[in-house]
Amino acid sequence: MTVEFRPASSLSLGERAELFTAAYEGYLMPMHIDEAALGWMQEKFDFNLEASRIAYRNDEPIGLVNLGVRDADGWIGGVGVVGSARREGVGEALMRAAHDEARWRGIERVWLEVIVENTSALALYEKLGYTVVQDVEVWTLPGAQGDHGGREVPVPDAKAQLPEQHEPWQRADGTLAHYDDVRGLVTDSGATLFCVRSSVQLQQYSGDPEPLIRALRTFGDVYILNLPAEDPAAQVLRELGGAVAVRQHEMLLDLQD
Repeated sequence: MTVEFRPASSLSLGERAELFTAAYEGYLMPMHIDEAALGWMQEKFDFNLEASRIAYRNDEPIGLVNLGVRDADGWIGGVGVVGSARREGVGEALMRAAHDEARWRGIERVWLEVIVENTSALALYEKLGYTVVQDVEVWTLPGAQGDHGGREVPVPDAKAQLPEQHEPWQRADGTLAHYDDVRGLVTDSGATLFCVRSSVQLQQYSGDPEPLIRALRTFGDVYILNLPAEDPAAQVLRELGGAVAVRQHEMLLDLQD
């Protein structure tokens, strides 16, 4: 049967949320995405609905790939196929369709993350030309009170102390620019940008991570998404009793090759 690819805008937000959830059913980390959650992701992660793709078979949606776009960079914010259509090459075809769109739009690099244990997806991405840039981890740490020497400052003051460097898409400057709840904190030896939601989310930091993390945990349980595995903060989190929830490979496809 022929598979047809259409822009993500061919479905409503609610229909795409249902398809997203169905496409991740049975995976290593199933995702239950409702309309509000997908709308939030689209806005914060710059999903381009005209560049993202829906796979159709007999006019029924069977898979999707979300493509975030920021200048010359793109990011795969989820790709999946419903159970009845898996192992038929649809996922690979969706990725290739997203790459074609990216090239047409002048995107030079496409990023993604894949769970370390998802060896079949890793093999597909390597087949498509992606290479591992670094390993990243999702950390959690229980909150705790104590003296830490940290103080809140305006976001620009904290940001001025942070070096320009690559951050995973979810914590990059382009993402933080969409947040209205970013806060700044400094110690005598470092600075951080963070958000306080259901947990305290470290977004970016520089300097000595120990006093920063001790300061953040006074706000509640700490959550850090896609911290590089070799980052000095990982050892601090481990010593303070933190735990790794997920390990992923951050991967990059250079479309200029």
